[in-house]
Amino acid sequence: MHSIFYYSHKLARYDFGPDHPFKPERSLKTLELCRRYGVLELQHMELKSPPSLEYERLLLAHSEDYLDALQRVGQGEIFKEMLSFGIGTEDNPPLRGIYDWSRKCAGATLEGMIELLDKDTDIIFNPLGGFHHGLRSQAEGFCYINDIVIAIKEALNHKVKITYVDIDAHHGNGVQEAFYNEDRVQFISMHESGKYLYPYSGFVEESGDGNGEGFTINIPLPPKTDDEVYLEAFHRIVLPLIKGFGPDVLVAQLGADSLISDPLTDLMLTNNSYTEIVRELKALCGKILATGGGGYDIYRTARCWTLAWAILNDVEPRDEFAGLVGGMMFGPEMEVSSLYDRPYTVTGPEKDKTRQEVDKTIEFLIKRHNL
Repeated sequence: MHSIFYYSHKLARYDFGPDHPFKPERSLKTLELCRRYGVLELQHMELKSPPSLEYERLLLAHSEDYLDALQRVGQGEIFKEMLSFGIGTEDNPPLRGIYDWSRKCAGATLEGMIELLDKDTDIIFNPLGGFHHGLRSQAEGFCYINDIVIAIKEALNHKVKITYVDIDAHHGNGVQEAFYNEDRVQFISMHESGKYLYPYSGFVEESGDGNGEGFTINIPLPPKTDDEVYLEAFHRIVLPLIKGFGPDVLVAQLGADSLISDPLTDLMLTNNSYTEIVRELKALCGKILATGGGGYDIYRTARCWTLAWAILNDVEPRDEFAGLVGGMMFGPEMEVSSLYDRPYTVTGPEKDKTRQEVDKTIEFLIKRHNL
């Protein structure tokens, strides 16, 4: 096995502003936890710095007009036209350096895909990637450059089949739009329903068009969905669909904002379901490109990504400081004395309501896909 973890101190320190929920330092916290738990510096692992993505590769996902505007913003310009590209909003502020920062984050995802396709590499993790909302000519949802679309389009030049699985609480609308007519990309997104949450899309009826009909699968979930209900949908829909498709490469957007403490979403998961899903995905495909994504409780997100990296590499995290006087706990670890969360289950009428809604979605998809 050979695996690569992409990281850069400079990228992790990039600041979206004190009031902005997106904090790149999550990747630094993940790196620190991976080192503390002994799951980063093993013989088969490589820590690499993200490369800058050249302009021509950015065109795989974005228009020239949009990229030119993003470059100008990155150089410190402020101009009226930038608003037509979604830049200058509360979600996507006009940040100096954003063009270069974004193309380095995307560079790691693309280089990781090439490593999987051309070399003896099995696992890629880019916690600085996963910008699944970026559209061809529009910045959206904290996403300026859609690294996932770029990497998948590059992979399709190698005549492979790709499954994209998105467990971020927000629907991966930018990736869906890019491959809605494509039968070589299986798009699967489990997310809080667009009835309640940005980007207000990803309904179960959205299933692809033309050659791509049936290759887009959306599993919208109501607020208060817990581990039990979430895993039932995953096991009954996602697993059989991926097995039936048989991808050569699995791309996993491992956003951690579906967890119970996230300040921007309303799902009620713990990382017990999160890690079970990563284990199941690992068993389905020998080549996995994993990225970060959402996750606005930065300490819990770091724990999720540390566990995901360990699982993808078949290693068990071990706290070298456990039991020592003065041993430091890390953020929410203080609550549980572990990387893993305590189990949590929704009960009563709320549970009944979410189960009924999710059961309808499951039955709809079982009939549509003959599962």
